[in-house]
Amino acid sequence: MTVSVLIPSYNHAPFIERTLRSVFKQTLPPTKLFVIDDGSKDDSVKIIERVLRDCPFDSQLIVRENRGLCATLNEGLLLTDSKYFAYIGSDDVWLPNFLENRVEILENRPNACIAYGHAFLINENDEIIDLTEKWSDYSDGKTLEMLLFPIIPTSASIVYRSEILKKYLWNNDAILEDYELYLRLAAKYEFALGEKNLSAWRMHDYNTSADFPLMMNEWIEAQNRVSAEIGLSNEQLVKFQQKLKFRCVKDFIRRGDKQIAWNFFKNNLKGAESNIEIAKTFVRFLVPNKLLQFNRNLKENRVISERGRLFR
Repeated sequence: MTVSVLIPSYNHAPFIERTLRSVFKQTLPPTKLFVIDDGSKDDSVKIIERVLRDCPFDSQLIVRENRGLCATLNEGLLLTDSKYFAYIGSDDVWLPNFLENRVEILENRPNACIAYGHAFLINENDEIIDLTEKWSDYSDGKTLEMLLFPIIPTSASIVYRSEILKKYLWNNDAILEDYELYLRLAAKYEFALGEKNLSAWRMHDYNTSADFPLMMNEWIEAQNRVSAEIGLSNEQLVKFQQKLKFRCVKDFIRRGDKQIAWNFFKNNLKGAESNIEIAKTFVRFLVPNKLLQFNRNLKENRVISERGRLFR
């Protein structure tokens, strides 16, 4: 049950030590830890060098110029020879039994290429502000339709079967590193869903996910790129993308971008599941932006109060 771990590091000096130590504490230690710093401009490399002195297993640091996340992931994967592979962003964290749990799932699910699960969302202070299970209905087994909506696993929640992953690799030109890969894998293999939240996705101002229009456009472009490979007809693609765009209306409203939301609303009504969904979505336009932001802050503070910090 060997597993190799990669940390692609880029300008996360405030968080990288926490990430590294979460890997050190795994109950199933990695065969080897690779850290590739992708041209960081901050103090990441100094911190990594210091913290790796405490690494209880074999590790290697590679420091080089910036090549982008997908190129870094492919480089790290091809350095490994373990049965399983996992990577974690240099601002995210794992709970101690993450690797043990995910590897055990894959050992019992030979048709699965991925073991994944729900995750905590944490802020810059390690406070839990949300859980993916509150708004993501993950599937076990066949997941292509889930992904097309799109409901997408967080990268920090995943362990891959290396042999399969090396047949696919990441698209170096993709803006969102994982989505296109997930689509291609899901067309051929099962995704095995674990029941435990064993990872945390850190939310801060530098996340790509903070740029929602960019993220939505990349979802659509990724679907366009792989539609033939995953067996989608043009008619099916149009249908899924109308549903995707209509679902994104709520996200644009929640972020206060009501003009963009309105354009998507009126142009993608065929993507709604029912007239009731159309009516409920329309009502959201009537809520003032300040009240929307107040409700978001209120919910976040309530979760922090209930859940506290991920690490005590």
